[in-house]
Amino acid sequence: MGDTTLPEQPLVDALVFDWGGVLTVSVPEFVGAWLHAEAIDREAYGRIMREWLSRDALPDNPVFRLETGELTVAEFERLLAAELITTTGEKIDENGLLKRMFGGATPDPAMVGLVRKARAAGLHTALLSNSWGEGYPKDLLIELFDTVVISGRIGLRKPDERIYRHTLDQIGVAAERAVFFDDAPINVEAAHAVGMHAFRHTSAELTRANLATLGVNL
Repeated sequence: MGDTTLPEQPLVDALVFDWGGVLTVSVPEFVGAWLHAEAIDREAYGRIMREWLSRDALPDNPVFRLETGELTVAEFERLLAAELITTTGEKIDENGLLKRMFGGATPDPAMVGLVRKARAAGLHTALLSNSWGEGYPKDLLIELFDTVVISGRIGLRKPDERIYRHTLDQIGVAAERAVFFDDAPINVEAAHAVGMHAFRHTSAELTRANLATLGVNL
């Protein structure tokens, strides 16, 4: 007998996913490879990211301004390069910094397969991503998602509740009929706050299991 505690019919109509660290390999994996390749001091990098990305980060910091489109990629790269140091003492090349940083952010085949199955099954699939530039693989986004919401294009960023409501409006479903997956707990909490089902993504296997609790078997 199967698990009779799981719903027989899907409780959601729409699946919403973050990009970096959810549809790609993990952020520590691709960022770690970049830090190693450019001999960047990990402690210095960690300090500045905590300052710019933590729950206590000031709202006008460079990451927030980049993600809402207030800073250009070039302007952000200049600010970030000025903060980073290398273990060799060499200067960081600011030109193309984000492209190099995200160079290892390759799609996770298991998650790509999961989203393909979801869309083929008739579920609405959506991307909700805080953008660090426009380095998304366009053809893959077209293949995988019915709806694409990228923070820099609309001037809103997660965890602002308005970007979740905007995404739901674009999809055309009520919050309780959508589920959201992100690797950042603060973004998951914000989705819960607007009434969505939401889970922290750590692996395709766990995400598939969490979907099963909502009657979505992929």
